[in-house]
Amino acid sequence: MKKFLVATIMLCLATWGFAKEGFVSYVVDGKTYEGYYTTPSDEAPLVFIIHDWDGLNEYEMTRAKMLNDLGYGAFAIDLFGKGVKPATIDEKKALTNALYNDRMKMKKLLDASYQAAKKEGANVGNAIGIGYCFGGAALLEMARMGAPLKGFVSFHGGLATPAGEDYKQTKGFVLILHGSADASVSLDEFTGLAKELEATGIKHEMISYSGAPHAFTVFGTDRYQEIADKKSWRRLVEFLDETLSK
Repeated sequence: MKKFLVATIMLCLATWGFAKEGFVSYVVDGKTYEGYYTTPSDEAPLVFIIHDWDGLNEYEMTRAKMLNDLGYGAFAIDLFGKGVKPATIDEKKALTNALYNDRMKMKKLLDASYQAAKKEGANVGNAIGIGYCFGGAALLEMARMGAPLKGFVSFHGGLATPAGEDYKQTKGFVLILHGSADASVSLDEFTGLAKELEATGIKHEMISYSGAPHAFTVFGTDRYQEIADKKSWRRLVEFLDETLSK
């Protein structure tokens, strides 16, 4: 009996020892950024998460925990800086436009986040990325810059490709989850991206949810649409199972 109890305690300690959760700081051009990393184990497949225009907050952390429950690690990328939590529309526009207008800086921040996760011991070799709204647009930038991820999943993200960019360096599958009623990102952009990915030879899948507006996955808002949120999350879970090895 005593030997059994000792073995059980050691097993629990070993399990607890692998679980990680916390903020990860890294510096880019003299400014500190703070990502959020949580994983059930060092070997768990990884999902990078890129936040919307309100910065890294409880929403991304909640999604990270949902992924943990499925056996995946999650690293939420910070593109605004430690402690930067824009509250007004003007503040949000200023932060996102600054990165939309400086793609080299956006790429630098995305790469720094990837390197921070790698340094932290996250399983970056068995990983995909997901992004919401602004984060979806940033994720597609990550795809175009050739980030070594197995997949890129955009939830109601911006879909237009900036002038002078393309998907020739993209290494992973592109999955687009879009709302047909999105007034911010048109179905013309949706169709245009489909044509571009097909012409470039990038493996992809694009789903449009009827009646779903922009930001349809953000719980607690007037734009939230439960049906589209649940269907898109279910497709993500399927995609993870199809794409990442466990």
